[in-house]
Amino acid sequence: LLLLIWFCVKPGRLSAAQAAPEAPQPETQDAEKTEKKEKHAEGKAHAELAALKTKLEQAEKKLAETKDTLLRTAAEDENFRKRSAREHDAAFDNGVSFAVNTLLPVLDTLETADAPTADESYKKGVTMTLDKCREAFGKMGVSEIEAQGKPFDPELHAAVLQQPSTDDMPSGTVTQVMQKGYLLHDKVIRHAAVAVAE
Repeated sequence: LLLLIWFCVKPGRLSAAQAAPEAPQPETQDAEKTEKKEKHAEGKAHAELAALKTKLEQAEKKLAETKDTLLRTAAEDENFRKRSAREHDAAFDNGVSFAVNTLLPVLDTLETADAPTADESYKKGVTMTLDKCREAFGKMGVSEIEAQGKPFDPELHAAVLQQPSTDDMPSGTVTQVMQKGYLLHDKVIRHAAVAVAE
C-alpha cells in the first residue's frame, strides 16, 4: 500500500489526467476567435473613423480657402469693374472737354458776329448758327459760368484786370466779363476771364 501511494505521489509519475494539459473546449476557442475578430473590427473602424475625420478637416480647410479665394476674386472683380467705369467716364469727359475746348473759339466768334447790322439775312444766319451751337453745347452738358456782378470765385473765374470799386460794385465783385467761361456738368472747361473790383 505504501508503495502504491509512493508510486502515485512520486514526482514525475503523474496520472494521465494530471500529466496531460487540459484541452481547450471548442466553445471557448470560438468565443476567443469571435472576440479577436470583434477587437480587430473595432480597431479597424476606429482607424477608418480617424481617417475620415482627417479627410473631413482637410476638406473643410480647403473649402474655407476656396471660399476666401472666391470672395477676394469677387471683390477684385467689383473693384476692377468700378475702376473701369470711372476710367471710361473720365475718358469720355476728357474727350468731350477736348471737343468743347476746340469749338469754344467758334462760339466766341459767332457771339462777336451777332452784332447790329443792316444786312438782315446775314444777321439771321449768324443768329441761327449761334442758337444751334448753344443747343448742341447744352445737349452735351455744357453751361456758361455766371460771372457778371457775382463775387469773384477763383475756382470759376480768372482775374485779368482790376477796376476801382463802386457802391454798385463793391470790392471783390466781377465788374466785367472779358471772355465767357464754361462748365461741363460740374467741371470747369474754361475759366471766365474777368475784371474784378479792388
